[in-house]
Amino acid sequence: MDIGKLFSLEGRVALVTGGSRGIGKMIVEGFLAAGCARVYITARKVDEINATVEEFGDRVIGLPGDISNMEGIQQLADQIAEREDKLDILVNNAGAAWGQEFEEFSEAGWDRTMDLNVKTPFFLTQKLYPLLKAAATAERPGKVINIASIDGLRINPWETYPYQASKAAIIHLTRRLAGRLVKDNIFVTAIAPGAFPSSMNRAARDHADESAAGIPSKRVGTSEDMAAGAIYLASRAGDYVIGETLAIDGGIVNAHLPSHFAKP
Repeated sequence: MDIGKLFSLEGRVALVTGGSRGIGKMIVEGFLAAGCARVYITARKVDEINATVEEFGDRVIGLPGDISNMEGIQQLADQIAEREDKLDILVNNAGAAWGQEFEEFSEAGWDRTMDLNVKTPFFLTQKLYPLLKAAATAERPGKVINIASIDGLRINPWETYPYQASKAAIIHLTRRLAGRLVKDNIFVTAIAPGAFPSSMNRAARDHADESAAGIPSKRVGTSEDMAAGAIYLASRAGDYVIGETLAIDGGIVNAHLPSHFAKP
């Protein structure tokens, strides 16, 4: 058994939405280290895309755009199709969160969160289906990895209603897409991150020690933690994992004892 080949992404082409920062950028860095030939990234902020491309070099190609609507989704799919005749890996990472008190929660916040977190992954996968199918074989399946959240596996105390609902939805959508696309040798999985430093999780970014106190492993996640999970699912190592959601969270979901059970 060749461990290097087991986790290798040598020669593969990937697209990571929201890949210019945060969890998306961690995955991009991991894919490059694992040997991806090219990694496309997309985001709305051109300066952040340019900074990431400059940091990682010419194997990263930036495609600025807004994929929260059908026009932007189609535009991105067309841009990839103009440059590639196949796509090995799609990571649906771009997402939004919106917090507001229950009595005042706005339709705009609800719609933006649900659209970007649920509608976009579905329709972007649909639009890129021909390229994913062209790359996929029984020996080397295509991969779609949806980025969910531990908030889709258990509730949290914050009033982020559509965020939590959307992340539960993407976990179930992952299973449904997996059932449809497996016949085309396209394997769909998801990652449910816990506390990783990012602009969306400012508590983990700016108050790591306080955040770590509530995590069974007593630390927040690192770039290596996220990259390792994504490489596993994208590579040969994850070829027998289909429809599963991998929690990368230091034990919050599955090893967190309620306080009345915890030892003093």
